[in-house]
Amino acid sequence: MSKDTNDTIGLSRRKVLAGLGAVGVASAGAGLGTTAYFNDTETFQNNTLTAGELDLKLDYKSTYFGGPGRLDHVQSMGYPDAEDLGEGTYLLGQAPSPGDMEAWEDLVQGEGREFDFCSPEADEYLVNGDGIPVFTLEDVKPGDSGEVTISIHICDNPAFLYLSGELTENAENGQSEPELEDEGEDADGIGELADAIEVCVWYDEDCDNVYEPTGTGERQELEVALVSDVSGSMSGSNLTALQAAATSFVGNLSSPDEAAAISFGSGASLDQELTTTYQDVINAINNYTASGSTNVAGGINVAQDELTNGTNATPGASKVMIVLTDGFENIGNARAAATAAKNAGTRIFGIGLGSSVDEDLVEDISTSPDDAFLAPNPADLNSVYAEIAQIVLEGEQKILSGTMSEVFEELTEGVALDGNRQEEDRQPYPGATTQCIGFEWTLPAEVGNEVQTDSVMFDIGLYAEQSRHNDDPQVTFNGTEANSTSAGNSSS
Repeated sequence: MSKDTNDTIGLSRRKVLAGLGAVGVASAGAGLGTTAYFNDTETFQNNTLTAGELDLKLDYKSTYFGGPGRLDHVQSMGYPDAEDLGEGTYLLGQAPSPGDMEAWEDLVQGEGREFDFCSPEADEYLVNGDGIPVFTLEDVKPGDSGEVTISIHICDNPAFLYLSGELTENAENGQSEPELEDEGEDADGIGELADAIEVCVWYDEDCDNVYEPTGTGERQELEVALVSDVSGSMSGSNLTALQAAATSFVGNLSSPDEAAAISFGSGASLDQELTTTYQDVINAINNYTASGSTNVAGGINVAQDELTNGTNATPGASKVMIVLTDGFENIGNARAAATAAKNAGTRIFGIGLGSSVDEDLVEDISTSPDDAFLAPNPADLNSVYAEIAQIVLEGEQKILSGTMSEVFEELTEGVALDGNRQEEDRQPYPGATTQCIGFEWTLPAEVGNEVQTDSVMFDIGLYAEQSRHNDDPQVTFNGTEANSTSAGNSSS
């Protein structure tokens, strides 16, 4: 990083002409005696321009599912610090390691973490410039699998991110007798292992090393409480827009997910308990009328009680609350109510409607700043509720899947990653962000002898390029080698 400084204030044409005029007046009056003129000077001093930076740092956690009772064997394959996680799964490595500091999950997933991944002090714990092997396994059997979650940190400036890779070896390594019998004599020296291994790459939204798609039964049951402001200021177009957007959200649900309707004005009421009969929830919302003051705290408390103690509340379900208000609270303490709900495990999305809303309150009651939404106009509510629906219902998005050969054929040419999956078009990764990518390989149990003694080697890389002044990056890849002709790019 270099510094450019300019400590001198240059004269503008206007200042030069004014100075000449002053000299002329002083000369003309010289024969009349000394004259002191009022004067004043203002300057802008010590101007400094410093180039920003773009630094991509990574940390990771890798695991291997190789069957129970194999810790000694796994350690002998180059993982002396491997840990048995139970049920045949082993921790191969992670950065930072538990010996360096607190557990990886607490750093990457923990709420309110204070560790600064972008600080110089973090470099000794992270992957920052040095390529390292994640998997070096010498005795993979059908039914085995491995997974690495890569935690990405874009430091300082937003950047477009690309995932790349290269299959550097797919070797036969001779043929055992069973292999020769199963596939016949090898003629090209190319193995079958890369064609047999299945690979899945995905956006691991919660950094938990597990691919959690929607519609497969793998996602937790959702219980969502729609908490709606029906105070007097919500009358008219505000209430009509709320009813349309909230009922559209409910229409996206499917069993076993449950929904409840709660409203608040001067008081708060449970208008429909948790149910999978979604029409009952829709009817309750459509029956709202606006009157009274704004008791946000009451609405949150009623909703949390229903999510926790309601007749149909399910322990272990994913608890979500969507709280909409258009003003300032004048009854109760919504921040305290929201804190209690969040501490109990409920995720709160806050929505502020209109120009008079207390934006600080909306952000404070939300689980994170990303869970706080502002809708300046009633017409904006449809897109806000739709975005929340995508977040809680869509699950984690797959980036690539297929055989290892197929996936790395695409990775060789680079895959553009999306920094915000809730937006329609590809978005850059924000500066000072942390997001995770999951990469899992599986050798199916039904694979036969044709892969005996075969081996594969592969590289995975990430490339970041600044997004400001660079709306259309021109980046090509040859394996993990990136070539960019984008104007003004900066990479790491």
